[in-house]
Amino acid sequence: MKIYVIVSFNEEDGMENVYVGTDEEEALSFKPEDFDKCDALFVEIWEDGGKTDDFRLEHVSNEPASE
Repeated sequence: MKIYVIVSFNEEDGMENVYVGTDEEEALSFKPEDFDKCDALFVEIWEDGGKTDDFRLEHVSNEPASE
């Protein structure tokens, strides 16, 4: 079973776990705006007691690029 850990980062307070769970869709849907004083979100994926992956969670905007 995979466990998703979402870590919130801000320059002032450092890092804090803000979500731990098994729902991939929910875990990957978070945005920095969902949390107070969050500059960036990171994902850690754990399986069988060890971390198997980690990356910065970034969302692509659906808005067209301004010209």
